[in-house]
Amino acid sequence: MALQLPTLSGCVRSFNSSVCSMSGRKFSTFATLSQPRGGDTTNWVEATSSFFDQDKRPIMLFDGVCNLCNGGVKFVSDNDRNKTIRYEALQSEAGKMLLRRSGRAPDDISSVVLVEKDRSYIKSEAVLKIMEYINLPFPQLAILLQFVPLFVRDFVYDNVANNRYMIFGRSESCEI
Repeated sequence: MALQLPTLSGCVRSFNSSVCSMSGRKFSTFATLSQPRGGDTTNWVEATSSFFDQDKRPIMLFDGVCNLCNGGVKFVSDNDRNKTIRYEALQSEAGKMLLRRSGRAPDDISSVVLVEKDRSYIKSEAVLKIMEYINLPFPQLAILLQFVPLFVRDFVYDNVANNRYMIFGRSESCEI
């Protein structure tokens, strides 16, 4: 399913994520919509708002050439009987715009991202949020996994993500 690209316009608004401190290190407690870094003054929330005009379902952004990621999309799709999630490859134009909406660089394919109308989730937070949308027993499992500290969940997530091509391989072209 491809998303239609809206025209770019609008003013700049800033949305910040909540941050906590632990032993002098900062960890994001959840991902919210934020203004992209790098001097980009485009309001990506406004520019991508049409993605949610007719269809309010969240959008799962995934690495379209990653075999693990494509398997994850198939798993989520198979366990989402009510079709509550849409899918878009990070490498697509719509995916790049939604990455910017989420405060990420448009070429950052390091994490699955779940974009809702008013909020975005990355890494393990995205995985847990996706689990809440699919069928039993995954919402209950997500509740239990929320008790694992974010830095531990993201450490595991990052290790799998950084080695995904070596372990699971990659396809020649984006799949969806």
